[in-house]
Amino acid sequence: MSSLSDVTSLRRAGLYNGTSVYELDTPRFTNRFFILSGPGSRRLLSYPEVIGFSCYSALLDETVAAFRHLFPYGPGGDIDILTILRGGLNYPIEEACFQVGIPVSEMHFVSCERIIEDHCIKGLAMKYEKVAPRPGCVLAIGDILATGDTLGLVIKHFAEEFRNGGGSLRRIIFFTVGGTRAFTLMEELAEEFRSYFPGFEGFDCFFYEGAFTVYSDKGASGINVPRIDFGMKGGAISPEFRRFIVDDGDALMEKCIIYDGGARRYEIPLHFEEVMEYWEGILGRADVIDAEAMLHEKLGYEGNPSFEQWKEILHYNELTDDGLEQLWRDELSLKAPDLKALAIRRIEKLNQIKKHYVKD
Repeated sequence: MSSLSDVTSLRRAGLYNGTSVYELDTPRFTNRFFILSGPGSRRLLSYPEVIGFSCYSALLDETVAAFRHLFPYGPGGDIDILTILRGGLNYPIEEACFQVGIPVSEMHFVSCERIIEDHCIKGLAMKYEKVAPRPGCVLAIGDILATGDTLGLVIKHFAEEFRNGGGSLRRIIFFTVGGTRAFTLMEELAEEFRSYFPGFEGFDCFFYEGAFTVYSDKGASGINVPRIDFGMKGGAISPEFRRFIVDDGDALMEKCIIYDGGARRYEIPLHFEEVMEYWEGILGRADVIDAEAMLHEKLGYEGNPSFEQWKEILHYNELTDDGLEQLWRDELSLKAPDLKALAIRRIEKLNQIKKHYVKD
């Protein structure tokens, strides 16, 4: 997994109706990066059982909190929304703007689909779009970001069409269940946009629950998908999310933070195929998987670090929350699970839910 060496720490920036907002200290970067943590996003990123419309509604309160944090004294102008049509989660940006009272002036969309064969991305296909340029636009976007290949292509294409039509971008607000590639990608895009959009202010990037990393190999299980599956090792994760998954040990051992967002939102039978493939794979390989190594991989560190070392690893240096020391103790006390028993339990539960969506 990739590391997050350019983040020094998280600092608590606000609390809005149960959603915590953290700002990431990234002194080398010109853009601003935040983490949102709330009940809905924690549930979505922990349980593949959250499907369909629930995927959309799960992120609403957290998205509202982001806008309230950015505009504490009122709407602060209007916003355009760009939807990337590639079967993604369909983030609730428009509804969040409505709740906060931010006028949405224009809805743009661009179709960009990944061509995937044998779990590998073979290319990208752009098919259709709607772009309505205007000057001084503040643009809001939501997308899952792993490698950033699709997002980079789409935003560059959109910006070129926007500029050719006489429009200009002032700021971009980006929401993501995403990985650490966002940091360098946003910096690269901001530098490029400043070269032809005078006055471009940069990105405000909001991660739901954390800036995760992607697997560089198949992981301790031997069945993770490199460059696609998200994990916590080397990332910057909200303490609330870590608390949530430690309290539910089954969630800690899931395939990744989120399965394919489009499938679980729009193609639910395909989503269940992927989830069941993972747990059936764990069941079939349980005797050869190093469960202890898998546990440490999921936690994101090895050994028994001291409390101060643990805070350093997780970028919690500036946090003084009362529950942090107990979280550290609870993480270090976790034992490797019986993978066979866990897989059987998960398969039985998923089959009970699946039968309501998948017809024999």
